[in-house]
Amino acid sequence: MAFIDYYKLLELDKSASQADIKKAYRKLARKYHPDLNPNDKEAQLRFQQINEANEVLSDPEKRKKYDQYGKDWQHADAYEEARKQQQASGGRAYSGGGFGGSGFGGGQAGGYSYSGNFDDDTFSDFFEEMFGSSARAQGSGRGRHYKGQDFNAELQLNLSDVYTSHKQTLTVNGKNIRLTIPAGVENGQTIKIKGHGGPGVQGGPKGDLFITFNIVNNTKFKREKENLFTTIEIDFYTALLGGEITVDTFSGKVKLNVNPETQPGTKVKLKGKGFPKYKKEGQFGDLIITYNIKIPTNLSNREKELFKELQKLRS
Repeated sequence: MAFIDYYKLLELDKSASQADIKKAYRKLARKYHPDLNPNDKEAQLRFQQINEANEVLSDPEKRKKYDQYGKDWQHADAYEEARKQQQASGGRAYSGGGFGGSGFGGGQAGGYSYSGNFDDDTFSDFFEEMFGSSARAQGSGRGRHYKGQDFNAELQLNLSDVYTSHKQTLTVNGKNIRLTIPAGVENGQTIKIKGHGGPGVQGGPKGDLFITFNIVNNTKFKREKENLFTTIEIDFYTALLGGEITVDTFSGKVKLNVNPETQPGTKVKLKGKGFPKYKKEGQFGDLIITYNIKIPTNLSNREKELFKELQKLRS
């Protein structure tokens, strides 16, 4: 199995922070996403590898094992168990520093000593020589089955797309997956599709697919969870005397009565006219409207005279 350098895939070095990893993953996932590269097998493979790299490096525990064991990081526990059993039985044992580029010390155990550096491509061969095939055999003989790698994907949708539940087909690792996207899903929310990750190791279960939603607001409404907010401009006379106006909601237009002497910045709530509540069928948040009063301009002389008379009456 050829060694894949996850850091190189994400165009990072080993000192990269978690924030650097997340940023690099999102940038490359967008670039190689199958929806943007239809029928491009190379882009699909690159997208799969980028997801695999992110799944490992974004998890501190998996990243630690990867940095230490290279391509054999998934077998780290089995190797460690085999090493301990070999030591306990007086067999050949490893003594020294870390793996995958760290030096092996000059200590001896069971008549064998190791020194020098080992790269990731010879790592499995080293364990075969050191422990024999028992390292893998003991893992499987004891029922040690390893779950396959989880895949991560990002799906970009418009806010109007998630106002109602709908089905969508995604291409992941060369396979089409048809899933239902529930109404009300939020920006940055992640859902799990069980069993659509990488294959298991030694008969273990498949990994899972984690989809993170990137919701783009393509509307004039501001969203805060299930509530929506908007600003509506009403004319000076309607604000002063009251009247009926027509306003836009996410689901269509409605008529609304404006109270006399409405002040700028007044807020009104339209109950149930907000966004759907996630996985709560038929339940919606509220729409909060803020009034902005439009002051008339380009007054005629007669209008100015009338306003002056009103001003005198008020004073």
